[in-house]
Amino acid sequence: MRFLLGTGCRIGEALALTWPNVDLEPHVVSIDATLIRVQGQGLLMKRPKTKSGVRVLHVPLWLVAILRERRTRDPESAGAVFTDSIGGHRDPNNVERDHRRVRRGTGFEWVVPHTYRKTVATLLDRQGLSARTIADQLGHARVSMTQDVYMGRRAVDQAAAAALEGLPTGPNDGDDEPPALFAVVV
Repeated sequence: MRFLLGTGCRIGEALALTWPNVDLEPHVVSIDATLIRVQGQGLLMKRPKTKSGVRVLHVPLWLVAILRERRTRDPESAGAVFTDSIGGHRDPNNVERDHRRVRRGTGFEWVVPHTYRKTVATLLDRQGLSARTIADQLGHARVSMTQDVYMGRRAVDQAAAAALEGLPTGPNDGDDEPPALFAVVV
């Protein structure tokens, strides 16, 4: 879950991550696959649904430290970063089941793995990153998807009031001629 909060990845993308796609020196991970369970076929690794889903993400230093610690457990592995009990890829369904079990009775039962993704988008928005940058982080092809679904609504920025501060208070604002703005609007 900390990986999801540090990247904004989908749970299937996180579980598909392998060590060759992690470069701890420049602090990046390459997202180029997702892991899904298909009934009757089992776990399948596939490409993300859009070209935008394939991306290289810089990760925060606190997440680099977590990944480094995890890497020391099996320094030679080329397999999954987040393994199951026998070293393979974890099943997204099992991870979600375990996540529900841990949250049960805590007051956080509403939190699902996708909640972390929306949280990342909202935090990045509050830090002033552009919608395009946030969409790229999340792997969205359309910025409108990011804005409409992932970025939390908030109070309008104080800059909006500051920008409107200079508007005249009436059609003439003490002058004989209407301001150019009113000439256009009226």
